[in-house]
Amino acid sequence: MSKPTIQVAAGIIRNEFKQIYLTQRLEGQDFAQSLEFPGGKVDAGETPEQALARELEEEIGIHILSAFPYEHFRFEYPTKCIEFFFYLVEEWVGEPFGREGQEGFWIDQAELEEGQFPPANAELIHRLKNEM
Repeated sequence: MSKPTIQVAAGIIRNEFKQIYLTQRLEGQDFAQSLEFPGGKVDAGETPEQALARELEEEIGIHILSAFPYEHFRFEYPTKCIEFFFYLVEEWVGEPFGREGQEGFWIDQAELEEGQFPPANAELIHRLKNEM
């Protein structure tokens, strides 16, 4: 039996100080307490770009002005496969905050730590740190 594949769009929201906005996963979610890039599932009939815009508005209250594809990969967990679409977002309207009760904060891009994220993010974190 093949594992279900879930498509996820997420934003690497970076300000002019090279800080990235992250949120903390809530209790009850897979990898609770770990850090994540805001975003979520791509719904049927949606493009990843549309999902990103919708999710960032719902989750952290910002309206994207521009987003550029940054990374696209699949990651297999024991029970599912996730196809990630990461976008670099450097222009938006609004001040991001956790609209769903999650903790949110800015962290210097150079200080990202793979161990603070779900396993799927390791390569991405490595790439972001190597850009600095």
